[in-house]
Amino acid sequence: MAYITLNKQKLQHNYNELNNLFKENQIEWAAVVKLLCGNELFIKQVLDLGIKEVCDSRISNLKTIKTLAPEVQTVYIKPPAKENVREILECADVTFNTEYETIKLLSDTAVEMGTTHKILIMIELGELREGVMREEFVNFYQKVFNLPNIKVTGIGSNLTCMYGVLPSEDKLLQLCLYKQLVEAKFNQVIPYISGGASVTIPLIYNKTLPNDVNHFRVGDSLFLGSNIIHNTTFSNLNADVFKLYAQIIELNEKPYVPSGELGYNMSGEKKEFEGMEPGEIGFRAIVDIGLLDIEDTHLFPVNKNLSIIGASSDMMVIDLKNNESQLEVGDFIEFKMDYMGVLRIMNSDYIEKKID
Repeated sequence: MAYITLNKQKLQHNYNELNNLFKENQIEWAAVVKLLCGNELFIKQVLDLGIKEVCDSRISNLKTIKTLAPEVQTVYIKPPAKENVREILECADVTFNTEYETIKLLSDTAVEMGTTHKILIMIELGELREGVMREEFVNFYQKVFNLPNIKVTGIGSNLTCMYGVLPSEDKLLQLCLYKQLVEAKFNQVIPYISGGASVTIPLIYNKTLPNDVNHFRVGDSLFLGSNIIHNTTFSNLNADVFKLYAQIIELNEKPYVPSGELGYNMSGEKKEFEGMEPGEIGFRAIVDIGLLDIEDTHLFPVNKNLSIIGASSDMMVIDLKNNESQLEVGDFIEFKMDYMGVLRIMNSDYIEKKID
């Protein structure tokens, strides 16, 4: 059976490096754990790091976190759906919001429950995902400040996740100015500017992060050491906290070019084999993972002599070339993954999860 491992020493190293960086720059931060898909075994490893705030985008995952560590502040990091407001209030200490009617419902429900709920309002800075439009945010804040049992603790923005719009000093300065404007106009204090994510970390290193940005939400760099701006890994962070191991279930010498008339495969693709000789052969291994578990573009054999040829729903074919490693049926092939690869694997019930 294929399995994924989490190396707790490498995770601890990444946490320590990031925590020291943020402390040196007077920045508070939260771990974004949606990558773990609510897996209790792996979530425990994150909570054991000493993190004080955890973000997720699924209610069931936040319930798990609250059960394991009631003292940790939980953050629901997408605009809540109206029908889930009560359930969200029960497991999330903070929510990210962009819709007044939803915040009003949060307020009404918080009054009923006898609690005060903290919110962070997201502002649109060009990524065109979630966010209040800039020309509307003053009126938006005015209405929200009048709601009972709601405490506005921050202003934030999302960048890079959908279109790849990069954070810049100018964009983050705009966020700081919006916060200052709201505070001055309404005589309110907004403690946090949550303008940072993994993609924003390079701005700390090159000294272009505005001083008022004092909160980060980090998942990618914590788990994968990612320097997203440059599509590389930070030199002081581990990229291989996670490893995937898939077992060889068949190994044979076979031609590289199929025989017969080619149509569309089950993924809707029509393969072409230009430049390949029909008689050319090589060792091919089939492993026990497939597209149901992970897309073949998001994982990479650790052994550089191996390459992925293709995949179907529950099997993947690996080119071993002349099989210098002398792999056999029953052996495991080791893979690294990118963020989306880990996310897909973690969401698969067919892949065992282990601590390394």
